[in-house]
Amino acid sequence: MKTTLSDLVIALLDLLEAEGRALRSSTLRVGLGLGLLVIAVGMLMVSAAFLLWSAYQFVSLWLEPALAALAMSLLALLIALLIVYLVKWLNR
Repeated sequence: MKTTLSDLVIALLDLLEAEGRALRSSTLRVGLGLGLLVIAVGMLMVSAAFLLWSAYQFVSLWLEPALAALAMSLLALLIALLIVYLVKWLNR
């Protein structure tokens, strides 16, 4: 069977069309996943803020407000350092 240049061009264009559809669907899936991840991270940050605020309210019953705020900021710093250490440990 004889293959002409036009047959090769048509086959290439068909391949590009199929790959374009696959790329579009995978791009939409990745975009949706990334959007949901951003929403989840935002909700996590809000819940962490409420957790620290409630801990501050609890500690301020026994300590002065300034000391309670200092204790909560140190707790937040400790949690952040633990997360950084965990990320470094996972990426070694």
